[in-house]
Amino acid sequence: MAAVLKAKKYFGSISNNQYQHASAPTPVSSVVGVGSSDGGTSGVGHDSGGDGVEGEEQEESSSSSHGTSERPKVDDELTIFREQWQRELETALPDQKQRSGTSLWKDASSREDEGSNKENEAKYLFLKGVENEQNGTLYEAIQFYRRAVQLVPDIEFRLYDASKPKPRDRQDTESTEDRSETPAEQDVKAYSDDDDNDDEGEDLLSRLQRFFSRSCSLCVPQYEQTMTHISSLPMEIVLYILRWVVSADLDIRSLELCSGVSRGFYLCSRDSEIWRLACLRVWGANCGGLTNYESWRQMFIDRPRLHFNGCYICKTTYIRHGENSFQDQFYRPWHLVEYYRYLRFFPEGVVLMLTTPDDPMTSLAHLRQRTPRNPAVLTGHYRLHEDRVIMVLKKHGTQGKISGNNRYRARHNRATSSDLEEQNYHLELQINSYRNRLHTQLAWQGYSIFMKLRNGAESTSKFELPTNRYPPFWFSRVKSYTAESENPLQ
Repeated sequence: MAAVLKAKKYFGSISNNQYQHASAPTPVSSVVGVGSSDGGTSGVGHDSGGDGVEGEEQEESSSSSHGTSERPKVDDELTIFREQWQRELETALPDQKQRSGTSLWKDASSREDEGSNKENEAKYLFLKGVENEQNGTLYEAIQFYRRAVQLVPDIEFRLYDASKPKPRDRQDTESTEDRSETPAEQDVKAYSDDDDNDDEGEDLLSRLQRFFSRSCSLCVPQYEQTMTHISSLPMEIVLYILRWVVSADLDIRSLELCSGVSRGFYLCSRDSEIWRLACLRVWGANCGGLTNYESWRQMFIDRPRLHFNGCYICKTTYIRHGENSFQDQFYRPWHLVEYYRYLRFFPEGVVLMLTTPDDPMTSLAHLRQRTPRNPAVLTGHYRLHEDRVIMVLKKHGTQGKISGNNRYRARHNRATSSDLEEQNYHLELQINSYRNRLHTQLAWQGYSIFMKLRNGAESTSKFELPTNRYPPFWFSRVKSYTAESENPLQ
């Protein structure tokens, strides 16, 4: 600021001086030739006139020489002033920046110190509240909690973040010789060392059971976890979770998928109690004991049974002759008939059957619930007898209004559906295996329809079962049937 004031004063003085030089009149001597009053010329007047011109020239030369001598002087002073001004600015600006920087740093450091002190005080108060809560003095604990939250509103989350273990860096930046082995690698190494001492005739389940008896851990996390890992759960809880995985619908496929997670899950999925409950769920009182099988799992796999996580589908296709045309007696059409039969079984003995020309994409949704809404779905019960499935299905009666205009339809309904009181379908199917697909085929063994009229008359119609008209049922898994578990396996 001092340099700026000096510059203003100096430039003001220079402008005033220049103004004075410019406004000062130039002294010009009025040299005029003096003649005689009588008009004589003579040589004095001429000489004096010459002297006047020379005087003017001298005045002009003196003024120009004075101006040229003043300009270098002013330029030199301006140059000196600029240099001095620049030196003062260069010395003043760093000091000002340094002073401002130090002041900002002091303000920031003071704020950080104030924030850290406030957070430390809040931590102390919150921990005191925890201590009082553990000792049973809840009122004092609430007071400490309230004071801590008033200082730092999220003090609880900060303490939790500071107390939980930090995840280890998953990228191996060190060499394999220098870095320490993870728990998972140590577990694998111990298992590989144990394999060297195993007997060749020992099966996988016995080997894993022996290894699990030494390690006593379900599985080992590969990396450090920020939350509780599933390996911390006791074995009883894991087995109960697997019962929910199997569920009351016997989704054994999901249980087998869980066995591929780790050695601990493999042992849990081979638990004999789970497989015993599954066998009882399928065969009930006819389950029997382990006389012909080594384990409950082997009984469930080898013994003929039904699948519950999908649907059995039978596609029937045949050609039917049409009637002759009344215009052309030599023309007789042929009709290609195609329709589907769907069967879905439930473990408690309920069976659903649907006969429709619709493809599986639109028909399988009607068999999802045990109590279907579609009246075309037949409901019934089934029983397993060795490798045979015996079913009894009942057709739901539907009473509709008959239009009075259509007399033929009214007479037809009175002669058929109005007199029909009960109609049951009896099916007998045989469980077969095809190549490596166990129990996936149901072959027709018997089919009859029992009808009872309102007047008490009963009739039974048995059908012949040619293979072209009654092809076997094939099992197809439906993912939506086992997407959720409503009840555990019991």
